[in-house]
Amino acid sequence: MKILLFSTLYPSAVRPIHGIFVETRLRELLKTGEVQAKVVAPVPWFPFKAARFGSYAKFAATPRMEQRNGVEVHHPRYLLPPKVGMNIAPYALALGALPTLRRLQRNGFDFDLIDAHYYYPDGVAAALLAKWLGKPFVVTARGTDLNLIPQHRFARRLILQAAEQASASIGVCQALMNTLADMGADRSKLNTLRNGVDLERFVPEDRAQARRRLGLQPEGPYLLSVGHLIERKGHHIAVEALSYLPGLKLLIAGAGPEESALNTLACRLGVADRVHWAGVVPQSELKWWYSAADVLALCSSREGWANVLLESMACGTPVVATNIWGTPEVVNTPAAGVLMARRDAQALAQAWEHLQRQLPARQATRTHAETFSWAATTQGQLDLFARVLGFPSSPYRSLNI
Repeated sequence: MKILLFSTLYPSAVRPIHGIFVETRLRELLKTGEVQAKVVAPVPWFPFKAARFGSYAKFAATPRMEQRNGVEVHHPRYLLPPKVGMNIAPYALALGALPTLRRLQRNGFDFDLIDAHYYYPDGVAAALLAKWLGKPFVVTARGTDLNLIPQHRFARRLILQAAEQASASIGVCQALMNTLADMGADRSKLNTLRNGVDLERFVPEDRAQARRRLGLQPEGPYLLSVGHLIERKGHHIAVEALSYLPGLKLLIAGAGPEESALNTLACRLGVADRVHWAGVVPQSELKWWYSAADVLALCSSREGWANVLLESMACGTPVVATNIWGTPEVVNTPAAGVLMARRDAQALAQAWEHLQRQLPARQATRTHAETFSWAATTQGQLDLFARVLGFPSSPYRSLNI
């Protein structure tokens, strides 16, 4: 099968961890040898690369084409004007990408199917491209594309039109597919294929060694919070919880617009000396932070399927997390950790104390993560794509992935 993966959520040389979960799923699929794939990952057009333009400069610096882990990735540009950008984004995406897709076809890569990720605007744009090129397509929903964006009436209408046209929709958790069904989508087209975890990259390391390697004080306890520094990720809740948990140290891995406000909050609460800022941590180094921590906290207000939960568990570190969307599908045994009763600092502190009273063995937490390998998701993709394309599916079911 020849697959064209289409999404703005895909890493690049200048944004190496952006949409890493989409790349990981594709890499696992390619390991089967049953699929050929190329990627079209458009970025907004911006003229200047100077650092003072912040994230916009990264758009300008993104290469037009690159090889990532043996996969050919194209980054065509599309216009995204301010204020009206959200409404026109699907059309701009599709028009910006169309010449690249046609060029790939002329050069011999006449793909069988478009595999789009993120329903709006990417999935809607994929629907347009599929119609123009006469190709089937599937769309994977990943979180805010269905638990936030459909609050806008225009986007909601286009999402439902794309779902009707798509050969299938995929959700990274069952909660997202339930939401799409409740919006009016055809339930017979909805599939749940959860993200797995890379059990070779994320492994338990000796806790004392991890703390030495990271320059942390050997004595704990340590709470870790990983993710983009924005309100939705709830890092502020972890900072506030320190007021209820004297002696606890907080590790924050990530960067973003809320960093200054979080620092100010820590100073105001008198806990700044107990907060360690790790900055952006490469995927290859995250295992050391997970291994150094006693517990991972994820205080998000919205998540489809939070990869950090399984990454932490794979390193033997249990979690405390908000009870939202796909999270209960991950944190579903005592070995995994504890769900918070509410999304606030006091609830986080209570969950921490509860977990400390019945802290699971690191191997038990790791064993739980091992039930979320990529094998089932990869097999599910192969079977679904074969069904959409009318290919024989019996050989795929017997694959030892």
